[in-house]
Amino acid sequence: MLSQIKIKDKSEIGKLIKVAPFKQEIRKTKPHKHNNYFEIIYLSKGSGIHSIDRQTIQIQSPVIFFVRKEQVHHWNIESIPSGYVAIIKKGFVEKSIDGELRKLMAKLSRNASLKITEPSVIEAIFKLLTQEKNFTAKEGLLKALFAKIIEIAQPHILTFEHPNSLFQSFIELLSNTDGLKNKVAHYAELLNTTPQNLNHICRQSTGQSASEIIAEHIISEAKRLLFYTDNTVSEIALSLGFTDSSHFIKYFKRFTQETPQVFRKA
Repeated sequence: MLSQIKIKDKSEIGKLIKVAPFKQEIRKTKPHKHNNYFEIIYLSKGSGIHSIDRQTIQIQSPVIFFVRKEQVHHWNIESIPSGYVAIIKKGFVEKSIDGELRKLMAKLSRNASLKITEPSVIEAIFKLLTQEKNFTAKEGLLKALFAKIIEIAQPHILTFEHPNSLFQSFIELLSNTDGLKNKVAHYAELLNTTPQNLNHICRQSTGQSASEIIAEHIISEAKRLLFYTDNTVSEIALSLGFTDSSHFIKYFKRFTQETPQVFRKA
């Protein structure tokens, strides 16, 4: 195994968004993350499996997958695939003045995959995105793509709530797993608010406290490192901000009911 999770970067320098046909030769990959971008993969053809954070999803095309920058994923595609890939950097969303685009993207990013019921519409928009160079036009097409996915995806999969902008900013900070800290006050300061207000917003949005949401991200990243790397428990604890590995072990067990060593062997 590796000492760290492999990071792939398929983006292009100077481009905030890249949309291209899915490469048919990409059939089997090793577990990896992406370099600070959100990836959308639409498969109109193909079968096999797609694993995202150890969740194995059967590919039943037409289907669309969403991979956030902190997630580890890999493919094992058994038949010749066809479709499109969209790589969206944070800078694209920041540059966009369309608040609705951000809301739609936030809704979709909470899903691992969605079954598509009207593939011809989705394929048409993806094709236009591969040809368009104007930022405003791309912005409009992306908004249309997101809205259409939400409209035609199987209804029982989608359970959306309207996100609070402060809460979304908090989640974005946590999703950047470099330097996760188990301190609500740390993130409150970065967000220019108080720990009390951040807790209130989190409970309003999810029913969980800010510390519980932080814990979920820390445990998720710990599981990735335990499963995908051969780093020692002490090394993982240190990378996650725990100066004492015994504290990390107790913390991990409190949320998972098992020690890091037991989880790794399972």
